[in-house]
Amino acid sequence: MLSWATTSFVVIYPVISQSRDIDQRRCREHARRGRADVSDSFKLSSLELPTSSWWLSQEAVSASGIREVPIGLAGKEVMSGAPSRRPNSSALGHVVVVGAGMVGLATAWFLQEYGVEVTVIDREGIAAGASWGNAGWLSPGIVTPLAEPSVLRYGLKSFFDPAAALYIPPTIDPGLWRFLTRFAMHCTMKQWKRSMEAYVEIDRQALSAFDDLANGGVTSPTIDAPLMVAFEHAREASGFRHELELIRHAGQPVDVDELSRVDAGALMAHIADRMELVLQLNGQRYVDPGEYVNSLADSVVAKGGTIRKGMCARTISRDPSGITVELEGADPIRGDAVVVAVGSWLNDLAPSLGVRTRVQSGRGYSFSVSTGQPVRAPIYVPAARLACTPYRGGMRIGGSMEFRSVDAPLDPTRVDAIVKAAKPVLSGVDWESISDVWVGSRPVTADSRPLIGATKVAGVFVAGGHGMFGMTLGAVTGKLLAEQMITGNQPGALRAFGPLR
Repeated sequence: MLSWATTSFVVIYPVISQSRDIDQRRCREHARRGRADVSDSFKLSSLELPTSSWWLSQEAVSASGIREVPIGLAGKEVMSGAPSRRPNSSALGHVVVVGAGMVGLATAWFLQEYGVEVTVIDREGIAAGASWGNAGWLSPGIVTPLAEPSVLRYGLKSFFDPAAALYIPPTIDPGLWRFLTRFAMHCTMKQWKRSMEAYVEIDRQALSAFDDLANGGVTSPTIDAPLMVAFEHAREASGFRHELELIRHAGQPVDVDELSRVDAGALMAHIADRMELVLQLNGQRYVDPGEYVNSLADSVVAKGGTIRKGMCARTISRDPSGITVELEGADPIRGDAVVVAVGSWLNDLAPSLGVRTRVQSGRGYSFSVSTGQPVRAPIYVPAARLACTPYRGGMRIGGSMEFRSVDAPLDPTRVDAIVKAAKPVLSGVDWESISDVWVGSRPVTADSRPLIGATKVAGVFVAGGHGMFGMTLGAVTGKLLAEQMITGNQPGALRAFGPLR
């Protein structure tokens, strides 16, 4: 079904470190990864590919944002702009946002719209995690719960097959297996419908929140384009069509056309002739995710915000004078409120905040290829579990879902598997041009609903657990969470996503 298909280019792995010693080692490890040398490489079949391209590509930030580093932040990069608060606009004077990905930066940006001063910190840098190498789809039409019956059926068949799109390496990890047990309990049609109904309102607002960002100064574009869904045999589309009907029944409009190759024209130039049926899902968009998140960061700085890289949060505590974020190797930061938007590392901070719902990280792979002519629209191939997007004159291809440790290195065999699956269904691709090979994780909850809202610690909020939809829902999450923080009222669209459920 659609929810498995559209999300299969991601991976889920356990994050079980809770002790301070392990957290410190993890922070230091991420700092080392951030300094990886471009000459580092690994062998993928007969290709030499840079292991650190996923990090180096995200450093396109404005040098004009660098200011003098405060005491205690020596060696840390700081981007800062001139604050421009609106008078008496908010009781929150200063908010610290932990996490410089799509969700964290969007929350910071919308808080600035209320006149709040923001400081964003990240253990690595801007778009350092899943915000860089994902497919870049802004596709609210297919934001659906991952947990559903067909995922369970597929998983039981393929979990231990190293060549399968969904794979769990042999491991003894009680946390992972507890998560999988809870996830399986939610793989029922009753639970799917309940979660789908919860998504309808936030899906409806998703694209307009990106329009707010564009109107407010974010210069990287969101590009209108349909999502082309390709099937080798027409009968393979029955499950996809059925889920589209369920989405409509939940109250979410979906506009789909069935196309012949003549009707589609250039939109099908990169879909192989063997593909018998193509459905065109209208009203969607896409972005260059790394470029977009960096543009969002530039806008946060231009609006007076500060972004500090290489700063790993260890603990968050409250006292009568405010909230303190303790950092690894740097002086603490204080604020009137704190937002935790750290993606797959949410488990490191959330339990002490009263958040009991655990997230499991999803490891997905992507790479870039050259194409003979421009790619006109994103392509999705459910049978091959492939997500393809126009990317810098070529194409980004993503796939695979593996349950593996956050610290595990990139596995070239998983990339080989994606290439093998993609070659028969795509055309006009130069397979000798593979570059930007990337692996990253996305945080998944057992009930397939993100965690957005207030924690048990007054003034501390979380925003995470979006699974495969962190880009699509990132802007609207930031907008609605900022509204809740300012007004004290939970927006209706967030009621099903409370982090204390």
